[in-house]
Amino acid sequence: MSRRESSNLRFHQVWVFIGWTMVCLIIYLSLTTTGSVVVGGFFNDKVSHTLGYFCLMLWFMQLYTGKGTRLLYALLFVAMGIGLEYLQGLGGVRVFELADMMANTSGIVLGWLAATLGMDRLLLWFESRVLKKS
Repeated sequence: MSRRESSNLRFHQVWVFIGWTMVCLIIYLSLTTTGSVVVGGFFNDKVSHTLGYFCLMLWFMQLYTGKGTRLLYALLFVAMGIGLEYLQGLGGVRVFELADMMANTSGIVLGWLAATLGMDRLLLWFESRVLKKS
């Protein structure tokens, strides 16, 4: 990624590390035999999927400003969600669900939409207000 496609965040590398930690956490929670604890059944499970991918997409939309880079991340996250569902189906413990793929993709779309509505400046706000320059 060129520097002009990266955000102007002072702690950009820290935020990138946190973002990739989020990716690893989603992969782990998707493939672990215990899974994540979801109370309330089908609806809450889909909300969890949507929220996880929403946060992931919105996070990376704050880190990279280029439209091409943002689209690449969106496509990679969609592919990750689909791939993880197929891996769950192969594992014998978790199950493959098309509804999970749709919830994951919905989260990505909502994260993109939230970023275009101005939420892609949350980390900039956090750095300027909470982590003020010394």
